[in-house]
Amino acid sequence: MINLELPKKLRASANQAHQVAAEIFRPASRKYDLAEHEYPVELDTMAAMVEGLSDSGSQDVSGATGGRKAGEGEEKSDSHATELLGNTNGGNMSALMNALETSWGDVGLMLSIPYQGLGNAAIAAVATDEQLKRFGKVWAAMAITEPSFGSDSAAVTATATLDGDEWVLNGTKIFVTAGSRATHIVVWASVDRSKGRAAIKSFVVPRDAKGLTVSRLEHKLGIKASDTAEIRFEDCRIPKDNILGSPEVNVEKGFAGVMQTFDNTRPLVAAMAVGVGRAALEELRKVLTDAGVEISYDTPANNQHAAAAEFLRMEADWEAAYLLSLRAAWMADNKKPNSLEASMSKAKAGRMGTDVTLKAVELAGPIGYSQRTLLEKWGRDSKILDIFEGTQQIQQLIVARRVLNLGSDKLK
Repeated sequence: MINLELPKKLRASANQAHQVAAEIFRPASRKYDLAEHEYPVELDTMAAMVEGLSDSGSQDVSGATGGRKAGEGEEKSDSHATELLGNTNGGNMSALMNALETSWGDVGLMLSIPYQGLGNAAIAAVATDEQLKRFGKVWAAMAITEPSFGSDSAAVTATATLDGDEWVLNGTKIFVTAGSRATHIVVWASVDRSKGRAAIKSFVVPRDAKGLTVSRLEHKLGIKASDTAEIRFEDCRIPKDNILGSPEVNVEKGFAGVMQTFDNTRPLVAAMAVGVGRAALEELRKVLTDAGVEISYDTPANNQHAAAAEFLRMEADWEAAYLLSLRAAWMADNKKPNSLEASMSKAKAGRMGTDVTLKAVELAGPIGYSQRTLLEKWGRDSKILDIFEGTQQIQQLIVARRVLNLGSDKLK
């Protein structure tokens, strides 16, 4: 028999994250939705809390080291990128539950939590122990997308040229989450564009590095509490050993090493959608109950109010997304290849999130469309969760390739 209950240690961590969401994020949610680009002062409290937990040893959650055992990471290269975030037992699951609970409060604020940037997942995936000593406690954003491409990560045009003991970076990155607040940026760039995708590597760049400019902040449909930046690199110099993984270009292997980062982050994005979806379902249940609509688990859906039947359908869809996310995180914690499961969880949860939140707005009527509740905000916030870290279409393509055992050259 499968036991789907969370271990006591993870329940305690999830409960703590839920308290943060309920006491800090949810009360400030509307405030920062209306005040886009205003720095959430509540994040200072979060930063102190994260640092305190890490320093006390009660939870190792600060930066990339939260997912690594001491001593791991030696002689790491792209070929060892399957060492996923969360090598300590339960690390991925803990991160997933924390993302779920805090996103229940506000996904934009969740994306702004110090030291928990998506770039930290990349550092945890392939950094050496020496690099972890330097970057393990930083707040790292992730810079992949460029003006010339979105979902096709292999189309990177930013370049990194080795000049003595330094890499020189040039290019422009867009839609960088936490790009103006994070202390470091993990940048995807090509070390040799003539060799195609195999030459794409990831580099850790301090945000205050000379030649790095935050050129603008985006105005967005949702997650307005999170800063989304355009960043330019003009002869930006960083130390030679700031490259993650091996600098060698293996044409036969391609760029699977840098892509491995997505196996870490996609289940987390799925958890964000699960968190927002749960928030919407809970609020919708209150609205329907107040309207006299009874939701029964003992009566067939077709014998209930249409709104109740729709609620039951969405709740079942939410449960499926939740379980797929747990599976992807569990596999990562147990060092099992999870690329298929990571994409499955991201695809299912992203689609579920938009469906549930927008249907909740619809079923709640004028209340849902107004700002009397957060339903309309969750409807806007949820859309990005079906887009970033790989769109719905990209996830389905990856799943199809894995299931059919076809490479990218045969199934595009």
